[in-house]
Amino acid sequence: MTSPIKSLTANVTLLETGAEVVCATFLGRTPAFACTDGTVMFSDIGEERRITVHPDAVTLCAQSDGKRLVSGGDDGRVVSVSQDGTTSELANEKGKWIDGLTLGRDGATAWSITKTVRSRDAKGEVKSREFTSSARGLCYITKGYRLAVTHYNGVSLWFPNMVGEPEQLKWAGSHLDLTASPDAKFVVSAMQENSLHGWRVADKKDMRMTGYPAKTRSFSWSHDGKWLATSGAEACVIWPFQTTDGPMGKPPRECGVRAARVSRVAFHPSALIVALGYDDGWVMLCRMTDGAEILVRSVSDPGADKKGRAISSLAWHPEGKRLVYGSEDGQAGILDLP
Repeated sequence: MTSPIKSLTANVTLLETGAEVVCATFLGRTPAFACTDGTVMFSDIGEERRITVHPDAVTLCAQSDGKRLVSGGDDGRVVSVSQDGTTSELANEKGKWIDGLTLGRDGATAWSITKTVRSRDAKGEVKSREFTSSARGLCYITKGYRLAVTHYNGVSLWFPNMVGEPEQLKWAGSHLDLTASPDAKFVVSAMQENSLHGWRVADKKDMRMTGYPAKTRSFSWSHDGKWLATSGAEACVIWPFQTTDGPMGKPPRECGVRAARVSRVAFHPSALIVALGYDDGWVMLCRMTDGAEILVRSVSDPGADKKGRAISSLAWHPEGKRLVYGSEDGQAGILDLP
């Protein structure tokens, strides 16, 4: 590996969250961190404040759309948190765990409980559907009120407000996490077999993306929708989606090659720069145009046991001047670009 050409470590404000970070994000201009201990920590200028969202429970999943942070816990509750710390319970699946969660751009929220998926629109109306196997990967597709759901042997495209069976994107095997391209033309799932499988939605054309040594748990699309960054290897693997054929017949690009696996990826909101978090706690920025690498966070004892140190969440502020990260061991940081 070539050493990073520049370091931004002096521009990072270090934080302790006290528990694994499930979702690091911005609510407005305020950094917020949803943690496994059921709390959300806000880092305002000059002070920190915490609220308890899931009392005596574990936060299992969380996502943010910049206006709200929504979390699901092993208490069966789905809770929305606003920038001022106000909470609102969206659902209570008593006695069950919230397995998956996703947010739509129009205020919609979807969550899964084993085989059951529920979708709540901006008006608060909830629709439910039972699938044939456990449904974990959820993703709203940008065009229309449509939800993609992973399960065994493929992905279903469900219109909650329409009667009839969901459209099926079939491929044998266990499908886990999920993403859809910003233009709604492609759907890509991470599989149990350390590979990705994609479909062109218009004609259900299959796309296989293989070669990963570990499962892909993090996706991020570039601002123009032409590149998909992925975790799961000792580099960030970036697939091309410039044409109607997507990555078929085209090799991926790689950046941030290190002797540690990439655990989280996050494309800059307006530039071809991708933030990378690694399973040993490192954070770097990589610029696709020239391959430049810029260090954000390093670990002082890279030879030591790295278990539990992995970066578990990364997010840019929409203006692209700030980055937040959080790790499995409760370490977090806020990068302010010069």
